[in-house]
Amino acid sequence: MCGIVGLFLKDSSLESQLGALMAGMLGTMTDRGPDSAGFAVYGSQADGAKITLRGPDAASLKAVVADLRSALGLTLPALERDTHTVIVAPSNREADIRAWLESRPGIDVVGSGRRMEIYKEVGLPADVAQRFALSTMAGTHGIGHTRMATESAVTTNGAHPFSTGPDQCLVHNGSLSNHNAVRRSLRREGLSFSTDNDSEVAAGYLTWRMREGRSLKEALEASLSDLDGFFTFVVGTAEGFAVLRDPIACKPAIMAETDDYVAFGSEYRALVGLPGIGQARVFEPEPATVYAWERH
Repeated sequence: MCGIVGLFLKDSSLESQLGALMAGMLGTMTDRGPDSAGFAVYGSQADGAKITLRGPDAASLKAVVADLRSALGLTLPALERDTHTVIVAPSNREADIRAWLESRPGIDVVGSGRRMEIYKEVGLPADVAQRFALSTMAGTHGIGHTRMATESAVTTNGAHPFSTGPDQCLVHNGSLSNHNAVRRSLRREGLSFSTDNDSEVAAGYLTWRMREGRSLKEALEASLSDLDGFFTFVVGTAEGFAVLRDPIACKPAIMAETDDYVAFGSEYRALVGLPGIGQARVFEPEPATVYAWERH
């Protein structure tokens, strides 16, 4: 099953409402994925690297961040949200921070970038959204996922979105049949993976393609020949938002576009609370066709 949602705002006056709109969309998809949920929000650009950390609880994370500041002699402004904390680090120290964190068991780097923050946990989507105060978040675009784990355990590591590159993340509904072979190939290209989830492989594939000079649209087009299986991808980058379905397109998907936004949902009911939805152009994305938007 699983449910995915995405919202890309064209009208800057709606940016303060991004989180509230996404929270409603995410909660509506609960019965497609009640096991765990997650979302990525592209907010204000930091003067450095936003690094989203996840730990067992808020107290453990607070202690780790304090030790990190002391060990590396950095100020590291931090935003605490339940089991996640977003620190802002000098971009030239991100590698040092990641290396230090690898020595701390139970602490994971969920994602990083100048604009992106990622939050995900086990539990009902509405509860996850409330725990991280999604409704209070502002930004230009975001994507979200509600998971029904059919082939693996229900864990936070298995929750979406998956991020394998700066300011890049992906949510996925479907299944890839050749993900183990692709994972081995990508590891030879220097990519690393935290889970066995096929969706993380899809994210890594796009990271590799874009690192080699492809645009997001071009990377997604290449995936049609390199990734086998059935899938719907919704992808976010610092300035972009894209949707792709496989050539068979057996997973449900619906989109709506107005002068103010572009929205995606696994089902239309995820979109009904959006402003002006009655006047939107509502359509089903075509198979094997990349739909991409970018902010300028």
